[in-house]
Amino acid sequence: MSEYKDITVESEDNGGKIVFAEDVVATIATLAAAEVEGVYGMSGTAFEGLGEKLGKKNYTKGIKVEVGMVECAVDMTIIVKYGYKIQDVCRTVQESVKNAIETMTGLKVVQVNIAVNSIAFAKEPAPEPPKPEARVK
Repeated sequence: MSEYKDITVESEDNGGKIVFAEDVVATIATLAAAEVEGVYGMSGTAFEGLGEKLGKKNYTKGIKVEVGMVECAVDMTIIVKYGYKIQDVCRTVQESVKNAIETMTGLKVVQVNIAVNSIAFAKEPAPEPPKPEARVK
């Protein structure tokens, strides 16, 4: 998401406008997905990874959002932890993302498409260094 787009949502209640950046919806989706058990993280392109190596935190990595006046669709790429049922994790992510976006923005989410890019294996804990023995004098 290199370009920033402003999305205007018209409110019928007071006749005013609500304007927010497209990246807001992508950030909401990322945070909602990260809270799901079994999700290791988001997976993005090499270009997005380069930005993180340069010190820029990218909350929209692996997320593409299409937003209209009242509806939106989300495409996301995730990494699932080994040992979890991929279909269950993806269904939970879809529900979580949909609920979060609809609650926070008022937009109707018509699709949450998920691509599983890889499986993350648990790292074995590093062995503890030997503790020095206490000497009694």
